[in-house]
Formats: sequence, C-alpha cells, structure tokens
Amino acid sequence: MSRTDIFFDTNVILYALSKEREKAARSAELMRAGGVISVQVLNEFTLVTRRKFRADWSVVRQGLDALRECLDVVPLTIETHRRGIEIAERCGFGVYDSTIVAAALLAGCTTLYSEDMQAGRVIDGLTIRNPYVT
Repeated sequence: MSRTDIFFDTNVILYALSKEREKAARSAELMRAGGVISVQVLNEFTLVTRRKFRADWSVVRQGLDALRECLDVVPLTIETHRRGIEIAERCGFGVYDSTIVAAALLAGCTTLYSEDMQAGRVIDGLTIRNPYVT
C-alpha cells in the first residue's frame, strides 16, 4: 500500500532518471515508499522524457507504467482546475504549479515534495518540502 499523504511534483519524479546521483537516489527512495501523483504529472513526465531525454515511446510507456504501478494517480477534474486557479490568484503561483497544489489538496495529502516551489510554505494544510534539502 502506498503512502497517500505524500504528493510528488514532476521534478522529483524526473530526478529519479537523472545523472545527479544523490537526487536520483533520494527520489527513488521516496517513490518506493509510495505516494500520489496526478495525471498532470504523467503528462509532464511524458513531455520531458520525450523532449529533453529524447526517449523512445516504448521507454516513455515503460516509465509511465512504472509510475502508475508504484504511485496512486488522481485525475484532473474541473474541481482541480477551479481550485488551482483560486490558489494561483491567492498564493501567486503559476497555473501549473497551482494545479499540482490543488491536486495534492483534493487527494488529501499533507506533504508536497517539489524542488522548485516555496519550500516550507503551508497552503491549506499542505506543506511544500524540498526533498533534497536536509
């Protein structure tokens, strides 16, 4: 059973594939314990692995299958969109980051692991943490 109180931003998922050994190891360790991602994370993973890593579709599909197997995936809904827009307006995040925050909140998560959001910030009970900072 995976941990359903932890939500992963796309950058943490992608570091598991990076050549930065410490970040890759930390990401893999966290993901093994389980957690939650959204369909948006799957889409962003697909985009980056195709564009930046130039991965073949078969490799991308294998990665997506592995993510869906080890993590819970929540859908993008109109409620996610509405809440994301409200968070963007209230907190000053971009729309895509706000949608990640909204998905984490709607999934009932208490921690969002992200390297590029405001670590330590608490939004409606969700704490943003940089998993690479001790």
